[in-house]
Order: sequence, then structure tokens, then C-alpha cells
Amino acid sequence: MLTDDSRQRAATSTAVAAPARPQRTVLSSFVSSRNLIESAINSSPARLAIMAFILIVLLFTTLLMLPASSRTGYVTPLHDAMFTAVSAVCVTGLTVVSTADHWSGFGQAVILLGIFIGGLGTLTLASILALIVSKRLGVRGKLVAAEAMNSSSPLGEVGTLLRTVIAVSISCEGAIALWLFVRFLTLGESLPDAAWHGVFYAVSTFNNAGFTPHSDGLIPYEYDLWILIPIMIGGFIGSLGFPVLLVLIQKRLAFRRWSLHAKLTVQMSLVLFAVGAVLWGLMEWDNNRTIGHLNPFDKSVHAMFASVMARSLGFNIVDMNHLNSDTMVLTDMLMFAGGGSASTAGGIKVTTIAVMFLAILAEARGDQDVKVYGRTIPPGAMRVAISVIVMGGTIVAVGTLLVLRISGQSLDRVLFEVISAFATCGLSTNLSAELPPSGKYVLTLLMFFGRVGTVTLAAALALRERRALYHFPEERPIIG
Repeated sequence: MLTDDSRQRAATSTAVAAPARPQRTVLSSFVSSRNLIESAINSSPARLAIMAFILIVLLFTTLLMLPASSRTGYVTPLHDAMFTAVSAVCVTGLTVVSTADHWSGFGQAVILLGIFIGGLGTLTLASILALIVSKRLGVRGKLVAAEAMNSSSPLGEVGTLLRTVIAVSISCEGAIALWLFVRFLTLGESLPDAAWHGVFYAVSTFNNAGFTPHSDGLIPYEYDLWILIPIMIGGFIGSLGFPVLLVLIQKRLAFRRWSLHAKLTVQMSLVLFAVGAVLWGLMEWDNNRTIGHLNPFDKSVHAMFASVMARSLGFNIVDMNHLNSDTMVLTDMLMFAGGGSASTAGGIKVTTIAVMFLAILAEARGDQDVKVYGRTIPPGAMRVAISVIVMGGTIVAVGTLLVLRISGQSLDRVLFEVISAFATCGLSTNLSAELPPSGKYVLTLLMFFGRVGTVTLAAALALRERRALYHFPEERPIIG
């Protein structure tokens, strides 16, 4: 039986302990959330990366809808804010409002931050999230991070590898920003404007985003090689991908020591650049609405610039509506091809094209194995390449039908805009701005699928390989 003193002490201790319950509840909730995230990271990093991308898109959409993000001080409509947020995070560059005229300095800073975060990629973001939340990567998380970087480094060095990726990104962007800052200063811009434009173009260029802080874009600088060349070089380097850049840093120009992925990516990128530049120049050579009135040197510069831009960067110095029909088809093809895997570029990736070309070549020769540079490409890699191409073509076809139905525009304009959205390129005939909200939402989904869909599918298929315990009898159907 409790005495009065005992009751008083019990009541006092209860009163003192009561405030600690909410703290324990918050702490237990935090621990539970952390454990849940860790479990998701180690069980399905690619799925977690998609969820992270969705949350980032929602966050940036909210930020862009704030009155402080627009120059007018009014709330930006949801469809325009979400379109811009997805375009930034998915490093696309398509716009429905003028980046320079509609968005305030705060809004442009939000867009720039979205470009930088989105340029790191889905699997890299998942790995970084794991390091932030749990201070470590599980074995499966390390395997996915190593797969994303195509690295054979020991799993214990994956954290260092991710830090190197961020360092490389910042270093490249810093070099481009410094060059453009000096150039804009010499053109008469004020110190703050030159610095801001240099940083904005640098981040947008290396991440193959195509956003521009000038209301008329790069058209006023179409003859300025001091601006066009660093943008071309920066965009081309960014399109190679972090796995290739890491190999170039480690192995330099020792081509024989490069990984097979680096060899195929660089070789295919150079081939597409050269072929694209030659064909684009020939198709537009006499088109007075684009480059027909220029001298041969300027025509060649425009052709090379267009070839680099079409493979994901998205800046333009001619009006896309003035291109010949065959040039638009060529640009569609280059956009769909895209850049390197695990890069800031979009498309189905150049290594996908290289693997399929080698498979066709081996079939034509009657070879059972697909071989290149003293290596055999496993059948699993070819299945993934086929899956990526079929999925990409299906998404483009469905998107084209939907936008055609919504807009009522001609097929060439719609197909151009749809491929640009899916390939996260950013070149536009201005159809995006003309579409109703429903059409903008379709393009928004295309940009999202284009950025995370093919990469995630490739990673998921690569990680779902399982050893078969038995084989059915083979029977070959008639093909072709």
C-alpha cells in the first residue's frame, strides 16, 4: 500500500518522465524511417532512385510555384511549374515559359540546382542517399553503384568513387564557367551578370540541359566561337558519361587500357558526331532560312554545333521550324540515339546502338559470338539492349499518338517534340509552349520516363539474372 509520500514521488516522477515520451516517439520514428530507407536502398536501389526523383520533382515544382520564383510575383500554374521542374531535374531543357523573362533570380537558381542534382543520375542519387542516411552502403547498394559507374574497383572504394564523380562534375563545370565568365565580361556585361551567366551556362552545358538565361538564347552568339566551342566541348564531354570520364582520368590516352565500355562510347560518339555534322551541313547547305546565306566556314561551324546539340545538349542557333524535313528526321535520329550510359545525356545511349550493330554484324558473318576488341559481349547485354530500344520506341510511339490527338499539329512537329522530350534533348519547335495543360503533362511524363526509365530497366534486368537449373529443348522460329 502506497503512503502519501510514495504517491507524491510517483506522481512527480510521472510528471517528469511525461515530456520524454514525445522525444522517444520522434526518435523511434526517425530510426524506423532510417531502417526503412536502408532496407529499400539495399533491396532495390533503382526503385528508391525513382522515388527520390519523384520527391525531388515535387519539391522543385512547389518551389517554382512560389510567388518569389516568378518575376511578376504571382503563382505559376501547376502544369507550367511541374513541366519546368521535370525538365530541369531530368536535364532536358524544354520550356513552356521563357527562363529569362518569366523566372526571377530565385526561380532561375532553383532551376540550376535541379539541373545539377538531376545530372548526377538515378543510381548515383540512390547511392548518395544511402551514404547520407546510413553513412554506409550495403553490399547490394555498392554493387549497383559500381554497376552504374561500370567500375571494377573493390566494393570498399565505392564511396570514394561517388565522391570522385561529384568532384569531376564540379571541376568541369567550374572550368567552363570561368571561361564563359571572362568572355561575357569582354562583351560588356557587368560583373554579376557575367558571373551568373557563366555559371548558368556551365551547369546547363555539362549536364546537357539546354536551359539558357538569355531571352533569345545563343542566337546572338551564333558567330562567337569563344562561346560556341566551350559549350560544344563541355556538352560532348558531359555526354560521354562518368564511367568514361573516370577511365580517361585514370588511363589517359592509353586506348588499349580503356574498358570496353569506354572504347565503344568514345568511338560511337565520334562517329555520330562526324556523320551528323556532315549530313546536317549537306541537308541545310542551301537553306537560306537557316545557314544558306552564310560562308562555308560558318556553315561548317553551325553543322558541327547542331550535331552536338542534337545528341542531347539542346541549345540552338537556328530556328528549328525552318529546318528542311529531311534535316528534322536526321535530328530525330540523333536525339533518339543520345549519349553515353550513366551520363547527363538522354536517348537510348550510344553503347546500346553499338551492341546492336555488332550483333547484326556477327549475325551477317555467321559468328556465334559477338566479339569486339578482344572481348565477347554476353547474350544478356544484347537482351538488355533490345529491351531498351523496344521500350524507347514504344514510349515514343504512344507519346506521339497522344500529343497528335491533343494538339492536332503536323506529325513532323509532334514527333520532333516527343523525341526531344523522351531523349531529354531540349530542342524544340516551340510546340511545348503551344500545347494545352494535358499535352504538357504528356511531355512531362515522357521526360521523366526518358530520364529514369531506360536506365532503371537496364539496371533491373542486369541485377535480376538468375542461374537456370534446367534448359528446355531449343527450337528456332522463323524470323524475318
